[in-house]
Amino acid sequence: MSTSITFWGAAGQVTGSCHLLEWNGHGVLLDCGMFQGKRDESAALNAKLSFDPRQLDAVILSHAHIDHSGRLPLLAANQYNKAIFATSATRDLCASMLPDSAHIQESDFKWLQKKGRAGPSSAPLYTVADAVKAVELMESHPYERPFAVAGDLTVTYRDAGHILGSANVEVQIAGTKPHRVVFSGDIGRWGQPIIRDPSGPRGAIDTLIIESTYALKNHDTSTHATDHLAEIVNRVAARQGIILMPSFALGRTQELIYALHELADANRIPQIPIYVDSPLAVEATAVFRLHPELFDDTEALIQTDSKLFDYHLVTYVRDVNESKQLNSLNGPAIIIAASGMAENGRITHHLANHVEDSRNCILLVGFQGQGTLGRRIQDGQKDVRILGEPHHIAAEVATIDGYSAHAGRDELRRWVKELGGPIQRAFCVHGEPESLLAMQKILQEEGVKDVQVPKHGETFAIGS
Repeated sequence: MSTSITFWGAAGQVTGSCHLLEWNGHGVLLDCGMFQGKRDESAALNAKLSFDPRQLDAVILSHAHIDHSGRLPLLAANQYNKAIFATSATRDLCASMLPDSAHIQESDFKWLQKKGRAGPSSAPLYTVADAVKAVELMESHPYERPFAVAGDLTVTYRDAGHILGSANVEVQIAGTKPHRVVFSGDIGRWGQPIIRDPSGPRGAIDTLIIESTYALKNHDTSTHATDHLAEIVNRVAARQGIILMPSFALGRTQELIYALHELADANRIPQIPIYVDSPLAVEATAVFRLHPELFDDTEALIQTDSKLFDYHLVTYVRDVNESKQLNSLNGPAIIIAASGMAENGRITHHLANHVEDSRNCILLVGFQGQGTLGRRIQDGQKDVRILGEPHHIAAEVATIDGYSAHAGRDELRRWVKELGGPIQRAFCVHGEPESLLAMQKILQEEGVKDVQVPKHGETFAIGS
């Protein structure tokens, strides 16, 4: 019986990572992420499961970011009751992130109902109870140790260097014609603060599924990014402004705290208050404290300070009333809040209250997907709708891309080279159309003859 793969997410776009691998009557899902972007379009994609979860043998999760894990509770809500495999740190992060995702969906829907603006596209995908059930199905495994999944399939996690607990997934299907599949998940960067460098699989690969997010561009170095951050903080603080940072609760927030900690210790920025206003970011930071074994112990701050995230300038905000008090905050100050693309979460309320003040600055420090509020702001739109209301952006808008946790163009090429190969066939996913074509070209230049850019829902036979 043939082996096949069907691309049910992150095919032709960045978000919604979800790939169905089927062989010898078995089926496993590589990730089950949430689509993000244009609300109605994303809602339709998120609500539809194009396969029967009850027929799956397992789910293999690469990491905890919501665009990779965010629909796991939807599987649980649709009678999926098998194992969800992850690294230990990924499981710990999902224990906070998935219930939080459900809570945000439910809260946003109630708010829209109250305002008379609720509709089918804003209905929650799942409940907190579904999210808890999904976490209960998770089974954790360490890096570099193969584990059996189903039938004759085994998996080995390799450190992807992307976020805490992130993994490249190496799949080995035994039998008369063994087949080795490598799913990159999201590939990290060399020299990224806190997290160790990528350490991917090695050797011949029959099928490679590879992310392409930044195949068109290189990032600034983390050193330059930190210099740029210091410059912005000093400039905005001098005019008594507030810096609003939409930030992913996982990874980016901790990296920003780390960078601000270093800068303040070195007296490169003034001693101004930093508010991390995201219950999820608070929980994610607690998971970082639980896993120091995953930190890059070659870094000076990690060697000298055991309390990286408990800095005296940082206030972690959980309570909603404390969050509301920041609406009348006087600068200088820094507010870091989710979500990273400014689509939902507490950052939307801070933007609504502060973007019309020219002293302030909206600082974008992560990828902004097409159709998101963050992307519209980044593209220079001055009149936007926030929480359904019109707002004129008078605040400065700045972008720092050096904090990206995704490999840039040259780093993607380096990761491919270090696989060693040969690679028989590759599929480019998790990228906007131009980036997917750029990744295809990189692979072809590296000697991969069969490189495909799959469409959503497209199935390929990859072995017999």
